[in-house]
Amino acid sequence: MSGRTQPQDFALIKELEYILDSCRLELTSVDEVWPNLYIGNVAIAQNRSALRKLGITHVLNAAHSKQGSIGDQSYYGNMCVYCGIPAEDSDQFDLSQYVKSAADFIQKGLKSKDGKVFVHCIMGVSRSATLVLAFLMLRQRLSVSDAIKQVTQKRAIYPNKRFLSLLLTLDRQLTRRRRLCPLL
Repeated sequence: MSGRTQPQDFALIKELEYILDSCRLELTSVDEVWPNLYIGNVAIAQNRSALRKLGITHVLNAAHSKQGSIGDQSYYGNMCVYCGIPAEDSDQFDLSQYVKSAADFIQKGLKSKDGKVFVHCIMGVSRSATLVLAFLMLRQRLSVSDAIKQVTQKRAIYPNKRFLSLLLTLDRQLTRRRRLCPLL
């Protein structure tokens, strides 16, 4: 699931971009996009009192390696469980290597007692949104377009083309697997 763009994907990516472009929401610092699942920016991630007010129990940092977004478990102490993913928001970065572990972390966080998960990158638009979309596809059985429609009802997002291609590849794989075994 490398997310390499296939020639037939260009039209599908355009369709997904059309859905993304139809979102009329203003970009805010944090939004609940699924029950107890939030996407936001680095400013909220670095504001422990804001996280406490939201009741956040788990933080997934999709920009762990970026200057100004370096977090770790010691910063959050016993307030939150932390997971850092050193993703780059570029057309060269292969985010697929982190999709399953991110979905597992989100799922575990949501299933924990009073679990609320905050997923962020720098702006909360591309990397974090892609990981949340993948979670919705993997764990909530949404198609890529349904996942995008769900999230854009609550938050302005805009994954880059490489990440959209990755999500299309994941969508095809999940559709194929579910056709073979409907329980998946």
